[in-house]
Amino acid sequence: MTKGEIAEILREIGVLLELKGANPFKVRAYQSGSRALENLEEDLATLIAEKRLDRVSGIGRALAEKVETLYVSGKLPFYDELKSSLSPGLIEMLEIPGLGPKKIKAIHGKLGITTIPELAEACRNDQIATLEGFGAKSQEKILSGIKNREAYARRHLWWEAFHIAEPILRNLRELPGVELAEHAGSLRRGLETVGDLDFIVASNKPGPVMDWFTAMDGVVEVTAHGETKSSVRLEGGLQADLRVVPEEGFAFALHHFTGSKDHNVKMRQRAIARGYSLSEWGLTRDEVSGGAKVQGEGRRSKGTVACPEEIETEKDLFGFLGLHYIPPELREGLDEIEAAERGKLPRLVEEKDIRGVFHNHTSASDGHNTLREMVGAVQEKGWDYLGIADHSKSSFQANGLSEERLEKQIEQIGEINRSGGFSVHVFSGVECDILPDGTLDFDDGLLAKLDYVVASVHSAFTQSEDDMTRRIIRAIEHPSVSMLGHLTGRLLLAREGYRVDHLKIIDAAAANGVILEINAHPRRLDMDWRYWKRAAAKGVLASINPDAHELKGFDYVRAGVTVARKGWLTAEAVFNTRSLQDVGKYLKKR
Repeated sequence: MTKGEIAEILREIGVLLELKGANPFKVRAYQSGSRALENLEEDLATLIAEKRLDRVSGIGRALAEKVETLYVSGKLPFYDELKSSLSPGLIEMLEIPGLGPKKIKAIHGKLGITTIPELAEACRNDQIATLEGFGAKSQEKILSGIKNREAYARRHLWWEAFHIAEPILRNLRELPGVELAEHAGSLRRGLETVGDLDFIVASNKPGPVMDWFTAMDGVVEVTAHGETKSSVRLEGGLQADLRVVPEEGFAFALHHFTGSKDHNVKMRQRAIARGYSLSEWGLTRDEVSGGAKVQGEGRRSKGTVACPEEIETEKDLFGFLGLHYIPPELREGLDEIEAAERGKLPRLVEEKDIRGVFHNHTSASDGHNTLREMVGAVQEKGWDYLGIADHSKSSFQANGLSEERLEKQIEQIGEINRSGGFSVHVFSGVECDILPDGTLDFDDGLLAKLDYVVASVHSAFTQSEDDMTRRIIRAIEHPSVSMLGHLTGRLLLAREGYRVDHLKIIDAAAANGVILEINAHPRRLDMDWRYWKRAAAKGVLASINPDAHELKGFDYVRAGVTVARKGWLTAEAVFNTRSLQDVGKYLKKR
């Protein structure tokens, strides 16, 4: 296990112990141990090998032994036993926003509630409101959190679904008799959340493919097992569907099961206007009358496939209908078909275009890795620059930096750049809280010492849309603000964003030369892709920021690039595709 993964388990142990009602000193020991591990400057493997881990402040001998066990084996019996000693329902309650271990313990102790349905019933009967330390407002928030959790349970984050789908797709491609394989649906289009997985395979021997799919690791239920289509339920609740088609029909099936309903309707209408019927089975013409006939869903066409030798790929299909190729991310039935007809589709940004990232956190605030570890990871990725933007002082829940600590970090970043120990240039920044009145968390003098400032809202989420919009625009107008972080503060499948007028924010960013962030963290993906085409038309730059709190967080850039592509963004519209020299000039001018 990595240092960050072990630190997360120690943190979770602290939460579970608090939920169980353990001694507060024991709870704090695990919390302190987690933070100490995150802040380690020295290599964890070296400390373990030299038996020096227990000398690190915050990590005693007992805790050091547990860390070593996790590092070597990836397992910890104490952790497993602790989880099994608690009712699963109590642990599930931790997923309800705003409901921490202390409150769950109090509810369980006073009302004997052990499941979320029981908790919901208690809220509806006003039992929670009468408990000491709760009240009607707390009860309302808990009930709202339960409803959101139930609604979101049917969806899955794109990032999580992608990492489940990728190994399945690799294995499908390696099966004997499989000519082509691809995933489709909302996952391929890059929607922020995914309902299920769709796989399309080209093979003349579907039987063995179906047998492998329904018996693969991770399947908990086979809901259908047919000759050309099978469906399974995977661990975690995600459904996966597989369709096997002849190779000559692959492009048609892939297109059909990738596009949104609106995109497919427009494509069928375009085919009809040319005398053809387009379906998942192919492109056909009515042989009797010459007129087009739309085939029913799930039924093979009785017409003839049009020019099968000409249509081997999706690109061929689009070309046959007089269109330039439309990337999967754009197939939402907006105006991509009209643009493809005019040859006006942009060359979308790609992950390889990214040269560096901003808005990243170290263990100085709530990150899991030190400054030097973060720089080293970026160097390994081959990027040219890294921006550090730890939290400001008002984000006390995230161990926000005081003025003195931020000054010290600026000095540390300067030392790293002067030392020549890394090829990566580090920009000093801060994620500065936008206070409820729109002012910033630090004074102008300190902000002026930084290379850049990411301004973000972390409080007073219940302000009206007008107040929140005015608040953010005031921050955008501050001369030290370089970027606006996660515009709506949403947490996908957990918390709705606060209300804000996107269009006014975009106009303010354009007027003030402020960059808008695509926060690439899988739970944020904020600003939403639906607004980026307008923003780019206004000349607003995007910065694809991973909001990395640990080394693996840099990989989130892929999710951010997907959002940018759905928003029709080119590399030129993305700030962090620029060279180090151009980025430095831009930030200095700002």
